[in-house]
Amino acid sequence: MPYVVDFENVSTVGLESSPVAEALAGLRANEARYFRNKYDHAFTVGTAEEEADAVARVARVLEEERGIVIASPALEATRFQVEGIDWTYVFYESGLSVNLLWTLEDAGKRAVGFKLSDGMDEPDELSAFKFARQRSKLAGTIRGSYFVVKGDY
Repeated sequence: MPYVVDFENVSTVGLESSPVAEALAGLRANEARYFRNKYDHAFTVGTAEEEADAVARVARVLEEERGIVIASPALEATRFQVEGIDWTYVFYESGLSVNLLWTLEDAGKRAVGFKLSDGMDEPDELSAFKFARQRSKLAGTIRGSYFVVKGDY
């Protein structure tokens, strides 16, 4: 059942099995606040099973672009379009969040972003990336990185 993420009353609903559930919930809420403020969009997630196409899309791009296979199980995912951009998010049990930004117009931006929840170890499969730190009232310290997508998916 879809869940609208509330960034004012942060909840670990759907993320309870994560060892960093509170930090991951804060990261998810941080994303919800961004989409509400920038696009007036309600950030809604479903279970990984309900959103299997979104999980598979992210997995395919990671594998084909960089040979990356995320070891942690996916807990939640979402896919939506706002202002000509197709967004796909997957939240993993380890505390990792992966998003795929795909501008619909030709020659638009296309990238994969990684965000690590506060308190989680850097996954071995992402050891080639350098992570920048940012502070968030909702998520504590977020470490993030990205790469530009070259292929067409």
